[in-house]
Parts: sequence; C-alpha cells; structure tokens
Amino acid sequence: MKLLEKLKTNQEKKKALAKHYISKEQIKKTAKENSRIIKELEKQNNRKNVPEEEYLTEMKNPNNVVEFDDLHAYFFTDAGVVKAVDGVSFDIPKKSIVGVVGESGCGKSVTSLALMKLLQSPTGQIFSGEIRYNAKNGKAYNISKVPKIDMNKIRGKEMSMIFQEPMTSLNPVFRIGDQLDEILFLHFPEITQEEAKQKSISMLNTVGIAMPESVYSRYPHELSGGMRQRVMIAMALSCDPNLIIADEPTTALDVTIQAQILDLLRNIKNDINGSIMLITHDLGVIAEMADYVVVMYAGRIIEKGTAREIYKNPIHPYTIGLQKSIPALNLNDETLYTIPGTVPNPINLPNFCYFRDRCEKRFGKCNGEYPKLLQVSPTHHVACYLAEEIAAEFAKTKKDGGEKNAKK
Repeated sequence: MKLLEKLKTNQEKKKALAKHYISKEQIKKTAKENSRIIKELEKQNNRKNVPEEEYLTEMKNPNNVVEFDDLHAYFFTDAGVVKAVDGVSFDIPKKSIVGVVGESGCGKSVTSLALMKLLQSPTGQIFSGEIRYNAKNGKAYNISKVPKIDMNKIRGKEMSMIFQEPMTSLNPVFRIGDQLDEILFLHFPEITQEEAKQKSISMLNTVGIAMPESVYSRYPHELSGGMRQRVMIAMALSCDPNLIIADEPTTALDVTIQAQILDLLRNIKNDINGSIMLITHDLGVIAEMADYVVVMYAGRIIEKGTAREIYKNPIHPYTIGLQKSIPALNLNDETLYTIPGTVPNPINLPNFCYFRDRCEKRFGKCNGEYPKLLQVSPTHHVACYLAEEIAAEFAKTKKDGGEKNAKK
C-alpha cells in the first residue's frame, strides 16, 4: 500500500510540474507569433516624415493634461506575453498631483514608461489603447501613435521624468553642467553656450543646491544622493514641462532628505502650474502629496479616487491591506500586518479577480469573471464585487437627484 501511495504522489507531482513546463514546440510557436506582432508594432513606431494629423486627437476633458484610455502595454517573451499593463484608464488633471501606488511588479513604472514611450523595445510595446496628451501649444496628441522620431520633440520639453536612482540616470563620465546643457541644446538649437550655462545654474539654484556654480562643474560621483536627485529634478525642469513623472523619487534617500525633496516637488508644481504623476510604494508620501490616488494590482486598476476617499473610505480589500501594512506608533500589536500570498504570474492570468486567492473577504461571486470598475461616488471607482451594493446605492441616488432636477 505504501508503494502505491508513493507512486500516486509522484504522479501528482509530475502533473503539477507539467503545468509549468513549456515544450520546445510551444516556445517556437510563441516566438514566431511574437515576432510577427513585434514586426508590425515596430513598423508603426519607426515611421518617418509622418504628418502630424495622423497622431492628433481630442481630449475628452480639456482640463486634463493626460488621459489613459484602456492602455495595454505588453512584453513579448518566449515564455508568453507578459501583460504588464492590462486595460488601464485614468486621468491626470491640470495643476494636480496623481499618486500611483501598488506592490512591485503591479505595472506602475510600465504605465509611466509607456507615456514617455521608453518601453524596452522590441519586446516591450504599447499593444493597444490611447494615451491622450494635452500639449502646451493647445494640440492633443495620441502618444501611442506618435513615431519614435517625433516623440523626441515631446519628451523632455512637454513632459519629463525623474527616475528612481539618479546615479544610474546620470552619466558618470560627464560633468553635471554638460548633462544639463545638453537638454537645452536639443530642444532650443538657437541657444548659446553662455545662455545654456546660465539657465542650468539657475535651475540648480531653483532646486535648492548651494553653490550651484561649483556643482555645475562637478561629476555625479562627487555629489551625495540627495544632491544627485536634485540635479535630476533640475534636469526635468529645464524646459518648463507641463507634466513631471516622478518614479519613486525618494526611495534611495534617507528620511530627512525625502521630506526636503517632497517639499521641493510640491513647490515646483505651484511655480510651474503643471501636474505631477507620482509613483511610489510609500502610502505616507501619497497621503501627504497626492490630490488623486490610483491603486494598481497585477497590471490593472483596482481602485481610484481622491486621496481623501482612498484613505478615509477604502473599499477594495487590497487597498485596505496596503493601509494596514503601514507601521503605526499608536498600535500595541508588535507584528506588522502582511497581505497573505503572492502576486500571480503575469503570463496567462486567469479571468477571475487576480486578488481572489489572497483575499480574506472572497465569496462565491469572486469565482466569476474579473469585476468591472464600478462607480461608487462621482470620483471614486472600485473593481470589486463587494462594492456592488455601494455602487447601486450611488446610482439610485444619482437617478433620484436627476429626476428631481428634471421636475424642477
């Protein structure tokens, strides 16, 4: 009997392993199909002398700087298609800070890289959807259709990015001044060497760097982490952009420097009258900085709304779990709360809710199709079956209010 049980156990183990095993034939088939799709997408991206009309569009709301509309950004690998961003839709209003939060690998950075068209090609591609950008000249561009060569005119001048680790973003063999001046020469060819230098020193002064003339002539390794991050912010501000994307700008810094950088970003937003897309893991930073919050999980938005709604009235169990994970001094419990389980494999994701197997509040309905993003207030949306009653109540209130107005 023991021998039979062992054989049965071994067979079950082999079956379990077989589920994760990809044969050579499957790899070849996947690679062939991926190659075909990549070829088509790269052909679109590498077009030259394209009339501007081909990628002009209209904003749904002229008060928005950016509108993500059903964005799909994929990575085509031999193991399968990694759906890093899978149908994301949200807006970045003018003169506001929108915080994007979630665990590592949820698609936050990929969303921002898709906006800047900096996805690692040829494997990384914007597969479908629109990214509408409201330019300073009054025109609206569909970024997903803008060819690479034309994107150079928008990237840096219209929108800029502050990367997570400044030491890997700054070139170690060039002086700070040369790297700052280069941006101005690219976007303003008529500018002189002296004018570029004065503008760069002025930018270093704006971001609170002491002795900017001295820093201008130094190499990146001669500066501290906080100073390098300030240089990156100065670089992002050089062309007075409409939008600044800050990808975890305080992760590599100590707490006191973090506070200074956040204050600096807040002041800059008011000075340039622009918007900031702030990507971070730190919910404390989001609570302090953001006007609107977008919570992502496994490439999709699971909750979005104003900062007050997300913090005072979180609905999705994942959002509640993230908030419970924040250390608090007023709690007696020594054990820090953690969300059980792990993020699912981004290849061949199931059709049901991706958070289902980690959720403590799951019930029968969660075994069905992936929940749609429901509106529970004018600005609050949740992708969870638990929110259906709240959404129905909001819809009823909205309908009753509309009928009363119609009678008046």
